[in-house]
Order: sequence, then structure tokens, then C-alpha cells
Amino acid sequence: MSENKLNLQKKLEDSLWPDEVSLSSARVLLLKVLRVAYVSIMDLIGGQLSLRAMSLVYTTLLSIVPLLALSFSVLKAMGAHNEIEPFLFQFLAPLGEQGIGIGENIIGFIDNIKVGVLGSVGLGLLIYTVLSLVQKIENAFNMIWHVEATRSIGERFSSYLSVILIGPVMMVSALGMTATVMNSSVVTYFMAIEPFGSLIILATKLLPYVMVIGVFAFIYMFVPNTKVRFGAAIVGAIVSGFLWQTSGVLFATFVVNSTKYTAIYSSFAVVIMLLIWLYISWLILLFGSNIAFYIQNPSSMRVSREGFEISNRVKERLALLLMQVIGSQHYQGGKPYTLDEITEKTRVSHTVVRYVISKLQSQNLLLESNDDPTGYLPAKSLEVLMLSEVIQAVRSAEEKHFLSASAINLPDSTLAISNKIDDAVTAALSGLSVRDLVVDAIE
Repeated sequence: MSENKLNLQKKLEDSLWPDEVSLSSARVLLLKVLRVAYVSIMDLIGGQLSLRAMSLVYTTLLSIVPLLALSFSVLKAMGAHNEIEPFLFQFLAPLGEQGIGIGENIIGFIDNIKVGVLGSVGLGLLIYTVLSLVQKIENAFNMIWHVEATRSIGERFSSYLSVILIGPVMMVSALGMTATVMNSSVVTYFMAIEPFGSLIILATKLLPYVMVIGVFAFIYMFVPNTKVRFGAAIVGAIVSGFLWQTSGVLFATFVVNSTKYTAIYSSFAVVIMLLIWLYISWLILLFGSNIAFYIQNPSSMRVSREGFEISNRVKERLALLLMQVIGSQHYQGGKPYTLDEITEKTRVSHTVVRYVISKLQSQNLLLESNDDPTGYLPAKSLEVLMLSEVIQAVRSAEEKHFLSASAINLPDSTLAISNKIDDAVTAALSGLSVRDLVVDAIE
């Protein structure tokens, strides 16, 4: 990045993160909204969301027929399989008449799949293809939420199948309930009375937006392998829902006016349009999850997804703070703090906290609990966990065997100064344990 761009970015960030002490509550709220918009757009420009969206486009093409086949099978058993077709055609609506053709072909493929005669191997491959799609979706969301741990095989199987099999039933039930309410005598009565009639018509027009927002919020809350608060999920869903509906209208206009592409690509034009629309849809869905992440973790806004650098002094101070927070909870017999709880307690970026915790884990100072979600607790008794070990852990955790401190040949005079620094740290912390840190903080 050029120096001019760096200076411009720094000025922009300084204006978005001023001292809030003298600012009004309205301006603070406006700044928070602008910050979320800024970091989300920067992540979009960074390319990671785009790469994930492109990957999901390919997986979707392979999995769409098996996914809908399983869903149709469940709904067919309930006699409601025809109700899900409008969802498919609504998704393909921006493609215009070509979308109708694609939808009819997909329905034809599904009708040709006879689940009853596939056999155990065929059914297993069908389910595997669908589960692979959902797993890839989860991985994309976990990347956004900085979650490294994945669900166990048993959890994946039960959770994924629940979404695949129960999800369509819930959507059809919601449509049925909506239709019942709209056709009820009470609604019909109020339709004839103004302004209730106009309000009901407006509500009907907004219903597609509400349903899309509801589906997106459900995905944002339950797909990532971490706890997502409802407020964060609904904000992300509102933004992405309106973006998706608006993009559908704009893309439909583009398709209508894209006759030159049809002339160039002939019958392949519809495939290209489908790929573009799938990409836009996945990108918007991931973008909304990105917004939800920053709503829930505002401390992560100033930490780049592409990498970050923190000084050794910050690492050391944060390591001591983490050991004090985690140690205090353990000392008082409380349930181990999760990563989200530690982030909230320390008010430090989610990404930076996880980074320092990983260094403490690598030196056997912290352990993960078997709870769900995972918590963190001291690896040893607090009395034998020395503060000098904590400092040494973050100072030497990244040393490699081919480039450790001892591998650097220093002149005797320089080595003597370096040793004095190490000895001074050891002497300052001599005899002090994590228990001392914890007890002092509690008292």
C-alpha cells in the first residue's frame, strides 16, 4: 500500500476513533455505526469474504439437487412438497425467464431421484454431499467469527441434519400460518378500514423482507460454532436482507438488459448469470455475518484480519492480565471463562486475546476445559505457576529451534547486557506466583 493511501487510511481511522469523553450520545452512536460499516467494507475489499463466497458457489452447484431432494422427501411425506417450490423460484427470480427454466430443470432432476431405490450406498453419498455443503458453510462463518474449533462428527451430523430436514418444515409452516392469518375474517374486516387497510398492504409487501431477515438471523445464530447474541444476528440479518432483496431487483434489471451476453455466450449465458447470482447471494450472506461479528465484538474493529503486530510489552501485560482473570475465576471456584467472556472482561480484541492465550497454552500454562463452549483454566496449581514463567512464555513462545535466542552469536559485551535484562526480569518477579496476582486483585 502506498504512503498516501496509508496516510489517508490513518486519518480516516483517527476520525472514526476519537476521544468519546466530550461527545454526545447521538454522535457516539453514529460513530459506532460508521465504524462497523468501515471495517466491514475493508474486510470486503480485503478479499477473504469474496474467496469464501466463490468457494461456496462451486459447492452449491454440486449440492443443490441432493439438498433439495432430501428436503422434498421430508415434505413429500407430509404432503407439502409443492410448497417449497416457490422458495426456489423466488431465489431464481432475478434471472427472469431464464431463472424459471433453471428452476424447472432442478425440479425435474429432483423428481428423477428416487430416494427409495438409491440403496444404502447411494443414500449415504447423497447425505454426504449435503453435509459437505453445510460443513463448508460453517467453516466460512467460523472464519468470520475467528473460531478455530469445529464441531465433533456427532454434533455435525445431528445439527446439520436437523437444519436440512426440519428447516424446510419450519419454512412451510410459517408460510401456512401467514396465509391463514391473511385470509382470516379479522384481517379481511380491518382491510376495509383505513388506515388499517393500507398498513396491512404495506405489511404484505414487507413480508418477503421479513422472511429473508428471519432466515438470515437463524443462520447467523446457529451456523457459527460459537454463541452469537440475538441482537448482533438481527442487525446483520437486517442489513444483509435488504441488500439481498435490493440486489435481486438490480440484478433482474441487469439480466433483462444483457442481451449482448446472450449473443456472445449463447446457451451458456444462463449458466454464467446463475454463477454470478449465487456469488452475490453468498457474498451478501457472509457480509451480514461479518457485521454481526463486529456488533458483538467491537474491540476487534481495529485488528486486521490479514494479520496484526503487537509489541512484547503489550504481550507481557496482557499475559499477566489473562492469568489474573482466568486464575481469579478458578481460585473462587467458578466455571471457566470462555473466550467471549474473557474478551468482555479484559475489553481487549477477541483476536489478540486468542493469540496470547495460544502462546500461554503452548507453554503449558493454560488448559481448555471440556465444557461447551470451551473455557480456559490454569494448567497447574496457582501456587506453582510463577509469574516469571508467564513472562517467559510470551517472550519465547515463537522462538524456533533454528532461530532461538541462544542461536544468535552475540559479542561478549552485548551478550552480557542481554543477560542482565533477563536477570533483572527474573529478579523482579522472584518468588511471585499467579496466586499472589490473584489474591492481590481480589483484595
